[in-house]
Amino acid sequence: MQIRFIMCSMLLLFVLNIGNAQEEYYFPEGVSFNKNIPSPSEFLGYEIGEWHTRHARLVSYMEKLAEISPNAQIQTIGYTHEKRPQIILTISSESNLANLENIRQEHLEHADPDGKEGEIGKMPVIVHLGYNVHGNEPSSSEVSMLVAYYLVAAQDPAVQNYLQKGVFHIEPTLNPDGRDRHTTWVNSNKGVPAVADPWDREHNEAWPSGRTNHYWFDLNRDWLPLTQVESQNRMAFYHKWLPNIVTDYHEMGSNSTYFFEPTKKFGSENPIVPRYNYDTLNTIFAKYHQEALDEIGSLYFTGERFDNSYPGYGSTYPDLHGALGIVYEQASSRGHIQNNGSEEITFPFSIRNHLRTSLATIRATIDNRELLLNWQRKFFRDARNNASGNVYVYGAKDKPGKTKQFTNLLLDHSIEVYRLKNDLKTDDRSFSKDFAYAVPGKQAQNLMVKSIFDKVTTFADSIFYDTSAWSMALAYDIPYTEISSRKLNMGKKITAEDLKTEIPEPVRSNYAYIIDWADFKAPAALYYLLKNEINIKAAFAPFSIETDKGLQDFGYGSLMISLHDQSSSPEEVYKLVSEASEKAGVPVHAVVSGRSAKGIDLGSPDFKDIGLPDIVMLTGEGTSGYEAGEIWFMLDTYLEMPVTKVDRYDFSRLDLSEYDILLMVSGNYDSLDSERIENWIKNGGTLITQRTASEWAIKKDISAIELKKNDKEKDSLARRDYAAKDKYEGARAVGGSFYQIDLDITHPLGFGYKKRTLPLYKNSRVFLEPGNDAFSKVAIFKSEPYLSGYIHPENLELISNSAALLAEKKGEGTLIMFSDDPNFRAMMLGTQRLFINALFFGSSIF
Repeated sequence: MQIRFIMCSMLLLFVLNIGNAQEEYYFPEGVSFNKNIPSPSEFLGYEIGEWHTRHARLVSYMEKLAEISPNAQIQTIGYTHEKRPQIILTISSESNLANLENIRQEHLEHADPDGKEGEIGKMPVIVHLGYNVHGNEPSSSEVSMLVAYYLVAAQDPAVQNYLQKGVFHIEPTLNPDGRDRHTTWVNSNKGVPAVADPWDREHNEAWPSGRTNHYWFDLNRDWLPLTQVESQNRMAFYHKWLPNIVTDYHEMGSNSTYFFEPTKKFGSENPIVPRYNYDTLNTIFAKYHQEALDEIGSLYFTGERFDNSYPGYGSTYPDLHGALGIVYEQASSRGHIQNNGSEEITFPFSIRNHLRTSLATIRATIDNRELLLNWQRKFFRDARNNASGNVYVYGAKDKPGKTKQFTNLLLDHSIEVYRLKNDLKTDDRSFSKDFAYAVPGKQAQNLMVKSIFDKVTTFADSIFYDTSAWSMALAYDIPYTEISSRKLNMGKKITAEDLKTEIPEPVRSNYAYIIDWADFKAPAALYYLLKNEINIKAAFAPFSIETDKGLQDFGYGSLMISLHDQSSSPEEVYKLVSEASEKAGVPVHAVVSGRSAKGIDLGSPDFKDIGLPDIVMLTGEGTSGYEAGEIWFMLDTYLEMPVTKVDRYDFSRLDLSEYDILLMVSGNYDSLDSERIENWIKNGGTLITQRTASEWAIKKDISAIELKKNDKEKDSLARRDYAAKDKYEGARAVGGSFYQIDLDITHPLGFGYKKRTLPLYKNSRVFLEPGNDAFSKVAIFKSEPYLSGYIHPENLELISNSAALLAEKKGEGTLIMFSDDPNFRAMMLGTQRLFINALFFGSSIF
């Protein structure tokens, strides 16, 4: 243990024990505070670092500061899934707060290349101090209270200068639900005196831990896909202000020290972010952070490990908006105090380090205010002026729901979207002006346009902290093309209001109703009707039939509600069909005859009954909370369909006969009775596995499929330098990239798709052999499958011609195996339907 660290820890314990003001430990020497403003410890009734502070108390303290200080205002920008408020405390001078809306408008106009350039000498810089996105990395939320207290109560001319020249938005926690989950755990398990042994219960949270939000999503991966309500609320506030600086505070393993940017040069940087961010701004701010930590003797490192490439990070997204996003990582106590082998990490120590870099960031921002304001305007001007004259055109008549959702995502990122004036036909695609949109590259948000549409195929490094591909156009499976603006006439610029469409009330029928299964929202309508005991059949062959809207074509999986087949009255059926249409936002077609103009008639045996499935999913310790959360979120949000979540350890007590479907995400299932599961399948159950759960099913001989492996023999004489080990193995990981699959759209698991090719996101080393049954190969990776992202040649060879989705009939039941995660981060709307099909049609496979 470092001598200085020991002395600091002893001093802290002494200070806490005698109840003296904690400011002497946390803040720089010589700072005095306004006695009329309560410190966090005075307000909370305990010293900062003595306990973990619940979110409600964080909010209450910020409310108190806004109540008594003329330099603070508070607002709620939204609510989490668990209805906790997401708050922003804004701190600045009294004159700035009185003129806040004008400051905001001037700031946005200054950032706009077409707007009036602001008076830099008089404009405040906009600072967003964001804390605690991972709920079990809690020290920075405590810091948020200390920073707020410092800015409103410190009696220091430097602070008054900060308030005059800056507007500070403090977000005390980006993940209130996860934070409270972790706070409850560590406070409930805290010993007095605190226990430093890393094996103590306090330091080992129960699954799924407080890292994630209510649905077990990592919110520091959601700045791009915006699937979670917390991110959507935050993005609206972000674009309302376009800050110049954004902080992103984290914690890492207890055996580390402290990290601040820069990250690894080139290899960990986003290739389209201007070098000015990395080479100039990062370098300037790093000196301030260095001085702050040197002053208190804290160790740190830079230029390695952490990633800044994925636009969905809180520290990368700002870099694509003319701001500087900075990631900070502090060794974690994962509780109140923890022994990491050579030293003890205390909660107060981690708080102090984060506080000092926060104050250093504030000072650096004010010192470089004009530099940052000028850079943001130049950034957006260059982004627009240096862009090619190309336009992205996207959309499809047969994907109106998904096209609308994709368009809303673009608008949420402040990307300009236009209607088409005329129909467009390219070499391989046709776009109707009524169902397609245009996104010009020459706009201030050009880098976000590129992030969402472009495929990433070249890399400065082969090791990735997270994903190496992030095209949302591929994730949504949205048809698009890139053409020169000279070949296109764009219509009017659209807003979110323009996308609001009302689904017409269904025409009443005395015979039957049809819902096109290709519609993005059709599954929600299906579930609503099934739970209300409406009998529904699905088409296992296409047909064309006369409807109230004229002759319509319907593909595989289209839903038919026959009036003759119901126990309810025609009036009640119509009422429920109308409600399903309105709730799901899906059109319903009325037919007056069962005779089709083409294909099967409505009375054909190829119309099969669809039942309401009872679903159980294994969760808990040893399973992937991310994957389970994605399924839970998808069913809750898109279908409003319940799923029973059962802890893996309770499986032996579970009566499987009560369920139709068993879901198994990635995890360790070696302790499960595989024979029991296999017998349940043979008796009519449907087992759906993904990633390593599919691997488990194969190893336990539930499936006859084999795992695909590298046939190259390992050279026993091969020798490599030890220092190259991480790079060698890291390059062979499948960090996340896109590949093309060939999908059997006539198979029940392929229903609703109109074309056989589909992008799939892969981030596992599970490779499935296609097997011998020609009809079970639902989706196969193409022989040349690569689309976007980094992949090692050895892995690409394994992916080629391997199986992405297999469906085996076993007795009366079905085994459905995904090689990957079709619901990844809830952004893979292209492959999500494959999973939904498995739920509703899996038992119908023959």
